[in-house]
Amino acid sequence: MKSSKKIVFFVASFSSIEATAPLGILAISTPLLEAGYDIRIIDSTITAEYKKRVLEEVKDALCLGISVVTGPMIRETVEVAKAVKAWNPDFPIILGGWHPSLLPKQTLEAEYVDIIVRAQGEDSMLEIAQHLEGDAALDDIAGIGFKRERKLHLTPERPLKTLDKMPTKAYHLADFDGYERVCGRRWAMYVSSLACPFNCSYCTNAGVYGRKWNALPVEQVVEETIELTRRYRLELLWMADDNFLVDLDRALKIAEGLIRAGGTFKWSVQATTNLTARLSISELAVLRRSGLHQICQGIETASPTVMKLMNKDFQVLADIYESTERCVRAGVIPSFNIIFGYPGEGKKERRETVAFMMDVCRKFHGAEFWTNIFTPYPGSPIFSQAEKLGIEVPKTLEGWVEYFPRYTVLPWLKGKDHERVQTMRDYLRIAFDRAPIAAKGPGCFAKTVQHLTAHPARWRLNHDFYKFPVELWVNRTLKNIVKLPKPSVDATTMGPATAPSCS
Repeated sequence: MKSSKKIVFFVASFSSIEATAPLGILAISTPLLEAGYDIRIIDSTITAEYKKRVLEEVKDALCLGISVVTGPMIRETVEVAKAVKAWNPDFPIILGGWHPSLLPKQTLEAEYVDIIVRAQGEDSMLEIAQHLEGDAALDDIAGIGFKRERKLHLTPERPLKTLDKMPTKAYHLADFDGYERVCGRRWAMYVSSLACPFNCSYCTNAGVYGRKWNALPVEQVVEETIELTRRYRLELLWMADDNFLVDLDRALKIAEGLIRAGGTFKWSVQATTNLTARLSISELAVLRRSGLHQICQGIETASPTVMKLMNKDFQVLADIYESTERCVRAGVIPSFNIIFGYPGEGKKERRETVAFMMDVCRKFHGAEFWTNIFTPYPGSPIFSQAEKLGIEVPKTLEGWVEYFPRYTVLPWLKGKDHERVQTMRDYLRIAFDRAPIAAKGPGCFAKTVQHLTAHPARWRLNHDFYKFPVELWVNRTLKNIVKLPKPSVDATTMGPATAPSCS
């Protein structure tokens, strides 16, 4: 229906209870709203019978847009796209987000995809909508790909804009009540800076944004976060910056601004370990007073050998001990991400990492570790070596569904070795307390069970012994396992007509 001003966006679930508003969709919605388009967002995480809802909404719409990240989100993306094409083969389906940005040609090859948007999509999506509405050719739109008579066409890249030149996000489209029903907490993501100056070999960031860090002005961050949290009664903001602490002076000024403005929300950031190590106890105290709750750091490995392979020569383990101690003293949770199974990691290197994790958690109560298995994502520096490493790279969009760092099987980490690492990760999960974003989770009884099994889990980790994992069986049997819920009652899909007033 070419004359329609209605655009439908579908958000596929990432199989996580820690759900909140889709930042990418909210970003590209703002220019569309300003141009008079009617935006409908359907998120499968909070929408029962999401496929049916999409099929109802597209009947009088201009197009369907889907933002997708490599991995599980692709499953529902394909399901919905195929259903829409079965209804109307000529209805335009547009894919954007990280995966189409990193693998544009392969994504566009899928028979149910008509247009892809690469990198920043705010201007591109608006131009696509205007061209579709006017039934015009798409050739002059930068940063996209499209099909014409079954042939693929990729237009020149659109120059990246710095964050301060981008429109604000349309948070009023988000159904925070719906996300709270799933997660148990009212929270949102916010981006105050883009890119990271480092080039870790497993990271896809440079593949989309390059390595030139840029940021919003301090005053804008303070004003927007205060307004956002008060208007929607949010208790937590996750600063989804790639590396929040690149400019330490700016970070402290944001904290001081939030204190002066009377901010009452908690906020978390992610940063590299070397930048966190620069923070003094007095600086951490200021950040904590402003509401900083957690600093998530990508340590990835404690093996000097693997650190070098990861291009993390800037990381110093002794500094991590010191900064962890300062974080705990200031009341800020130090949280670390670990990657197991990186090429070149053997049993010795893995034990070095586990020993480091155990030592930190014993010495500093409150420190947290989250673990994944190495997954060679497209766009990362090491991805170019994937075939050389014996990794079978998916040849189609649908082939990427199983790319998920919780479960990845690798040529050098499979069978019993893979099972052993997964068991080890399970013991690390119950050995020490962790505080996920989701407020919904195990009840008091289940938490008591975990506390009882924590000490045996630590013994196993210390002795590298994982046979007969009875503690894991006890946890799984008695714990209230939390699965991603699909509500029996639909969450509201908000459009401009029902959105709160911005006055």
